[in-house]
Amino acid sequence: MADSNRVIDLRTRSTYTPDCATLARNRLALARQSLGLTTAEFADILTPMVGWPVTADAVEAWESSLVPPGDVVVAASAVTPTSSGRAGVRSHKFIAAYIGAEAATKLGAGAEPVSGWLKRTTIAAEHPSGACELHLLPFGVAIYHLVEDLEVATIASLAVWRYRSYRENLAWATTNLRQLTGDANITASYVLSAYWLHTPIWAGRMLDTAVRIISSPRVLVDRGQECSDTVLATAEQAERELLAEGFAPREMQAFGVDGVATGYSSWSGVAYHPLDPARSLSEDELVECELSIQSMWAYCEYLNHQVEQGHAPVASPGYGWRFLRAARSRLANPRPQETGQHCAMRDAILHTSGLLGHLDQAIEALREDSQ
Repeated sequence: MADSNRVIDLRTRSTYTPDCATLARNRLALARQSLGLTTAEFADILTPMVGWPVTADAVEAWESSLVPPGDVVVAASAVTPTSSGRAGVRSHKFIAAYIGAEAATKLGAGAEPVSGWLKRTTIAAEHPSGACELHLLPFGVAIYHLVEDLEVATIASLAVWRYRSYRENLAWATTNLRQLTGDANITASYVLSAYWLHTPIWAGRMLDTAVRIISSPRVLVDRGQECSDTVLATAEQAERELLAEGFAPREMQAFGVDGVATGYSSWSGVAYHPLDPARSLSEDELVECELSIQSMWAYCEYLNHQVEQGHAPVASPGYGWRFLRAARSRLANPRPQETGQHCAMRDAILHTSGLLGHLDQAIEALREDSQ
């Protein structure tokens, strides 16, 4: 171990001058080598990031003799975070199932305490990987809310973890609900994720792109390769390309505010990063919004599945088409004291989820059946 009494602070040495040019060249070379890219491939990644054409010859010169421009060094560092650079993300998974109104009531739905306009009842649940609660709705929906704190070096690793853990989450929720209700036919139907990015490793335009990718990680993972050994490497390559080139699918909706927060919603999920926590949405607001929307989504899925099977839809008592019409109004229309940010979030999540179409179909089917 070094003797701390013999350590010399270089700032006290007036004759010490760091070789910044060599440091910059080495940083560029190490960045390219860590990515396993040729000079031409690295130039292709740098070009859209710096906004002017970068050539393979230029990269080679910067690594050997010339001093690389500052924007090139920053761009190279951005696409290759150091081994200690890990993003802090809190994953919120909403695991939904329809268990029936009778089963939900037996488990506590409708009893005090209740939460929100949907009269949601919450009971504690134990999960091996994070904090978990079971939310019960009186019309027969059960939603597990699983919170997992993660540190990831790449978005690709988050995407791979997400899809591999989904199968485990669905199996776990199905087993638990069957044990609680005694009904062997209950099956958890889907998992929806929302990510709260509290510690990013990106900045500027790249941070915005990163939040977009996190909200739609399917773009990194080929469904047919989810279980292969090469899936992570393939996903990391796709991530590097998208971070460099940008990622802005038309179906994705933004709900951030410049200088306050970055937020995006897609069919796959939601991602949010508070730039200014004092002015941004709170994590609880995001969770509450998702719980309301996913509760109705799961109920409409159950009703519309009956229609698709050629049956007359059977709604839970007291939760027929009039209830769905009221729910649609509450979800689609802004509240008098709702903030602009909250309204934008609700609109973005509501429209990318496809819930409005689900609601309209369920309302129409139940009205036709009641006539």
